[in-house]
Amino acid sequence: MSRIGNQVLTIPTGVEVSVAEGNIVTVKGPKGSLTQTYSSELTITVENGEIKVTRENDKKQIKSLHGTTTALIKNMIVGVSSGFEKKLELNGVGYKALIKGKELNLSLGFSHPVIMEIPEGLSLEVPTNTEITISGIDKQLVGEFAANIRKKRPPEPYKGKGVKYKEEIIRRKEGKRAGK
Repeated sequence: MSRIGNQVLTIPTGVEVSVAEGNIVTVKGPKGSLTQTYSSELTITVENGEIKVTRENDKKQIKSLHGTTTALIKNMIVGVSSGFEKKLELNGVGYKALIKGKELNLSLGFSHPVIMEIPEGLSLEVPTNTEITISGIDKQLVGEFAANIRKKRPPEPYKGKGVKYKEEIIRRKEGKRAGK
């Protein structure tokens, strides 16, 4: 029995959800709209301001899709109503971030600047030159872009230099000792 899959999702005020032929779910809200296609072996119904996802049989793959589909629809509703946000922090001497037009320019201790194009649907802010705030309505896109930025220079455990999530805790290691 899927605990997440059997949840009944309530639609908040100001959000419209429609299910088209072939399980194409469209969610419209104050921040924008998202569309996603889900498996045709699941039944998605919208009634009285609630969304329910049901499955017809108990095959292993369909059972796994049941909970995943419910969670993805819930993320779509949260995204168009309040949005998602990730905060990154740059630690290191000379590490900084700048936004130039549609590009994020990072100085991460390399001999060259790291330039990343900002995907459509995301908004970036740089409150200080060592902090980056990524926000958008698509949870997957926000998390993926944040992970790609972090991947350019992951934090190292000896001095803690690198790009890390704001709430991330880096386990520090002790360096070599001079003698015994």
